[in-house]
Amino acid sequence: MFEYIISQINKLSQIACETYGVNPIIFISIYIICVPIFYYSLIRTFRAIAKKLGKEIMIWSIIFLCANVAPFLYVMMFGRNIPWWVYIIIILLIGQGILSFIIRIRKKPENNQNVLPG
Repeated sequence: MFEYIISQINKLSQIACETYGVNPIIFISIYIICVPIFYYSLIRTFRAIAKKLGKEIMIWSIIFLCANVAPFLYVMMFGRNIPWWVYIIIILLIGQGILSFIIRIRKKPENNQNVLPG
């Protein structure tokens, strides 16, 4: 059973390489490498926002965006014979990432101070 699954994955990987010029191993590797960078830059961006450090906000926001977009840029740059709708999906994913990031930055933190009556 396990060998069958591995053989199917290898077959799909080979088809993707031959048909579209995109190596799934490289895509997954880029994605996995970018995950810690993504979260670290997100944390640093929020810290910079809290301390109101304008330059750091921009730097960490750019790093965040690059980590978010890198695997999809690999597909867009090195892929060939990819259907047009895949490009639309990639552009929508990138746009959604940018939009959600902007919404997170603009959201003001709630005031969670416990005030005792009296």
